[in-house]
Amino acid sequence: MAKNLQAVRGMRDILPEQSPSWQYIESCARELFNSYGYNELRTPIIESTELFKRGIGDATDIVEKEMYTFEDRNGDSLTLRPEGTAGCVRAAMQHGLLHNQQQRIWYIAPMFRHERPQKGRYRGFYQAGIETYGIATPDIDAEVIAIGARLWKKLGLKNVHLEINSLGSNQAREAYREVLIEYFSQHQDQLDDDSSRRLHQNPLRILDTKNPKMQDLVENAPDLLDYLDDESKEHFAGLKQRLDAIGIAYTVNSRLVRGLDYYNRTVFEWITSELGSQGTICAGGRYDNLVTKLGGKETPACGFGIGIDRLQLLLEEQNLAIPDHSPHLYFVMLGEKAEVAGLNMAEKLRERFPQLRLMANQGSGSFKAQLKRADKSTAGYALILGENELENQHVIIKPLRQDTQEITQQISIALDKLNDYVANTILV
Repeated sequence: MAKNLQAVRGMRDILPEQSPSWQYIESCARELFNSYGYNELRTPIIESTELFKRGIGDATDIVEKEMYTFEDRNGDSLTLRPEGTAGCVRAAMQHGLLHNQQQRIWYIAPMFRHERPQKGRYRGFYQAGIETYGIATPDIDAEVIAIGARLWKKLGLKNVHLEINSLGSNQAREAYREVLIEYFSQHQDQLDDDSSRRLHQNPLRILDTKNPKMQDLVENAPDLLDYLDDESKEHFAGLKQRLDAIGIAYTVNSRLVRGLDYYNRTVFEWITSELGSQGTICAGGRYDNLVTKLGGKETPACGFGIGIDRLQLLLEEQNLAIPDHSPHLYFVMLGEKAEVAGLNMAEKLRERFPQLRLMANQGSGSFKAQLKRADKSTAGYALILGENELENQHVIIKPLRQDTQEITQQISIALDKLNDYVANTILV
């Protein structure tokens, strides 16, 4: 017998009983992004490998170790997108969205990275993000951060805090890079394998090491903020002033560098302590040079990415309620005449009440079997129509849940009163 096929390691199915919380997060995000005047952009799941090499950086872990890359039948190197920003920039450039104009866009999409699977980190994961182009001032940095803060409030999340930093201009970052190389070279015997490899490629990433044996070494490294250029200092001060003005608390973390080469100036992370090592639920910043790296004209840009998988875990961890997706009614129909008439009734109810969640029995079945299905559906009420009820132009309403307060026992009502009953009792 052939072995049952399983999902690829690190990929997972979102089962029907899990999907309501995902839908809730995504709908809250969509509503919020739209309310700020952002518009959705959908990009292909597959892009040219060169896009990510040039955009993210050859020396990053994502490009070096984590991308799903393959050759298609034409011999072209293609990659499943590991993050959303590079593809958004490519699309904006290709379709002329950046020339002498501002753009504010959002996306919700699956991403893929070949990482070590663990709770909160998967090889196939979902990300929501916003991208802004054409705005160089720190007010857009503050707005981007404020959108995150408002989403946590909308979802009811607690114990999420903000860390911010500035990487400075390209010139300041390059100068600091040389200082770091000199510092870590003097302590090369204390570097682990990853840090030794990064030393001359991307020494800022050493500051982000999770190796506890290197924490003292990193703590004593030169401080990035001491090497900022004056313009970057002014920009960072402007961001902090605006965050203070709108009441968003933050911590300045001068070791926060992010894992992508395209960041400059503002970087930030929203962090929780309730998800263990995968505590970053949202991260972003400014990437003013990315458009240039991909062949376009210099364009200021800022945005973030949210890990929807981690948000969903955090909702569970904090026992936060989500809107009920259970059916209001489960329609039990007994006999062929009732099934035919019931189909018509069900469609008329759906037409009359678009907000009504009505699940109709299919596949016939005895009264006991249909009531069992009704209970399993978690509907609040069973709507029962048999041949006797059809002949008398009545229908039975039977409560299925103990917490249903409107009626405590089944009742029979005339069919011409059903709409009023649904409107005044079922949907209140």
